[in-house]
Amino acid sequence: MSNGSNQNFNRSHFRTKSIGVRVAEADFARLQALADSERKSLGEWSRDVLLEKAEGRNVAPADQAVLSELLALRTIVLNAFFSLAGEKTLTAAEMDDLIQRADAEKLLKAEERLRAVMREELGGLGDDD
Repeated sequence: MSNGSNQNFNRSHFRTKSIGVRVAEADFARLQALADSERKSLGEWSRDVLLEKAEGRNVAPADQAVLSELLALRTIVLNAFFSLAGEKTLTAAEMDDLIQRADAEKLLKAEERLRAVMREELGGLGDDD
């Protein structure tokens, strides 16, 4: 949740409000295990999850992976069609280069698309670029 240079900055004295929630014993154990897996206290983990949700930064890794692959495929198909429309034959080496370039850029492109969607959903409030 921090922005790199302020990672060790303690913001706890700015926190003046609290949120309480009751959960079943089994749910508590599951939540505690998730917090433990990230080496965070349950309170810290809960705060991070709530703020990520509020800021629209809760994209599931699987969703991001699918979007990345879809954008890579789109890049490959559009470039191949463009070459074919210009009556150019793609060699195996050119196709391999195209695939490598699409794979190298897919995650960055997916992140850019997701940030754009989040900015739209938040009305520009989440834009810190």
